[in-house]
Amino acid sequence: MAAIPKIALGAPNIYRIPDQTRRTLGGVQMDVCAFVGVAPRGPVRVPIEPESCVAGEVFVESVRKRQRSVARAVESWDEYLHLYGGFEGPGRLPYAVASFFEQGGRKAYIVRIVPDYGSTEAGIAKGLEAVAEGELSNLDSGAGAVKLVARNEGSWGNSLRAAIGFTVTPIEILPESGAAQLLVDLNNPVPIGALLRLSVPVAGEDRSIYELRFVSLVRKKAVGDEGDLALELTLDLPLTEIPEYVEVIEGNILIDDGVGTLEQFKGVGLSPQHPRWLAWVLYSESALVYPHEDWVATVIRPLSAHHVSASAQLLLNKSPARFSGGEDRYSEILHEDFFDSDWVLGNETPGSGVHALTHLKDLSSLVVPDLYVPESLPDEDDTEEVASLAGASFAPCVHVKSVEEEAITGDHELSGLLLDPAIPGELAQITTLQERLAELADLLRNFVVLLDVPPGLSQRNILRWRAHFHTSYAAAYYPWLKISQRDDSRDDLILINPSAVAAGIIAQRELTFGVPHGPANVVAENVVKVDERISPVRHDELHPLGINIYLQERDGAWLSAGRTLSRDKRYRQLSVRRLMLMLRRALEQQMHWMVFEPNTPSLWSEVRHMLNNYLRQLFIAGAFKGESEEEAFFVRCDAELNHRRIVDAGQMIAEIGVAPAEPLEFIAVRITRGGDGTLAVES
Repeated sequence: MAAIPKIALGAPNIYRIPDQTRRTLGGVQMDVCAFVGVAPRGPVRVPIEPESCVAGEVFVESVRKRQRSVARAVESWDEYLHLYGGFEGPGRLPYAVASFFEQGGRKAYIVRIVPDYGSTEAGIAKGLEAVAEGELSNLDSGAGAVKLVARNEGSWGNSLRAAIGFTVTPIEILPESGAAQLLVDLNNPVPIGALLRLSVPVAGEDRSIYELRFVSLVRKKAVGDEGDLALELTLDLPLTEIPEYVEVIEGNILIDDGVGTLEQFKGVGLSPQHPRWLAWVLYSESALVYPHEDWVATVIRPLSAHHVSASAQLLLNKSPARFSGGEDRYSEILHEDFFDSDWVLGNETPGSGVHALTHLKDLSSLVVPDLYVPESLPDEDDTEEVASLAGASFAPCVHVKSVEEEAITGDHELSGLLLDPAIPGELAQITTLQERLAELADLLRNFVVLLDVPPGLSQRNILRWRAHFHTSYAAAYYPWLKISQRDDSRDDLILINPSAVAAGIIAQRELTFGVPHGPANVVAENVVKVDERISPVRHDELHPLGINIYLQERDGAWLSAGRTLSRDKRYRQLSVRRLMLMLRRALEQQMHWMVFEPNTPSLWSEVRHMLNNYLRQLFIAGAFKGESEEEAFFVRCDAELNHRRIVDAGQMIAEIGVAPAEPLEFIAVRITRGGDGTLAVES
């Protein structure tokens, strides 16, 4: 039980216990993986968010500033589908993410890659040309239709539909009201920017007409002989007569993406002064559309003051018109789009491509499934019924294309990413791209990049490929794997990255057993078979070099190892590298309380106590080798380390040493035959 801090107690009462700074060390999350690749939809070219929508010009300027790549967290396959679409695109990203969750992963960051046209105004405009547009047909901005744009580029946006309906709420006005200021009861709060429909009598005639006005000012005012308070609503334009009755008009937006997602936003206003201004609500709350910048700083009105009570659902059903103009620009994606050449270590903001991940504090693994395309995905199953040619007369022969003709005439959607590992020059390009990923991981020292040994390589070429990597912040997997997705329209086995499956296994082992346990010796879920069977002789050569091999067994593909690509034997095990990452992350994230503490022996003693307790927990959990704590770890934080010069510089130094436990990889078994013919097995 935690001790209650001492409180000066006086008379009997309830006393608030003062907050205490948390001064303990605990575990940190190490199961999170990031995936960078090509998807049919998802957040890209995201506007830099303004603080509010009060100043229209500032809002427009913010919308024009865009970040090409962003990292968004998803915690389930359904959440990924909602944001990034399914398997309909040409990339392997959805297969990689699906495999991650199938293995037991729980959280992933996604970065969608699109062509980079530069950060200039012309480049941003070119990127937005691929975004679908549509209209809210019963609104007018004074300069034309009120347009909406899809949240991001791609043909997916062409299935969008949107409609706005209105709710009409009558309010009672007090007799003291005038033609420019209306007085209403305090119990009928009307915000600034609210749209009013007023029934105004026509002078000299026995009829009235509807007028629309916006509330430009709201204040309290004393009315009547007793000075009761009421709300005074100042209209943006005065009326010719005092209105007979008044109604508040609010918009209800309905947006349908055509594949099952329906968004609804109620109580929106049509003026930038309104607290739920339509443009701001769409900008900050919708996952499907943005407001077009042409009208975000202007007042908009219904086309007719007489017909403002229609249901948004009814209008959506009546108007099948969809958005248009959305394009998929897969063929324009290049290898360089996966990187940000302008990013440097120390940048306060994340970059684009894989550099969009540089600010994440909980990221532990990185997979880039579409860094290059070794072969096309199977075509989607769009089989059409073929008319029968049976009959009394001959028909022309149907020409069936050969494989060679298909290869020549077929245009791959990701043509800018195609690289054949069988061609030496292209294998060198693949290796260079993967080296850039490994260099980034080694530079940041915050996550491990999981690499795929290019498929179909000979043993000699695998060894040549391996010679380019020397870091413990990278791990390699081979061979590629074949899966079958039941939700996929491709009626064939899909060749996917082995690193994607490994990422899920790493996360699952971390969640089940903790970081010290090796992420291997596991049968991969939903993997039909390996692309290439590795013989024991080849495996014997590749394993010491840190190539983690999937072996085909009777019950599936079995991940046989969990090593890094380090030449340093101390960090050859992936579990050791991840353990040291966890230690550094825990200390960085949970030791901030020391800042501005008196740098005295009392502080050093408290730090030693905390670190010893934390390392003791890891020792009990089996993270360290040694028969005692003294053999497993040590902590130093004393006057010898923190001498006068260090203290005068405002610094404090603590040293930690640990002996990480390595996973058991080999079991030696001796079989002895006795004289009586019996066999004895001992290890």
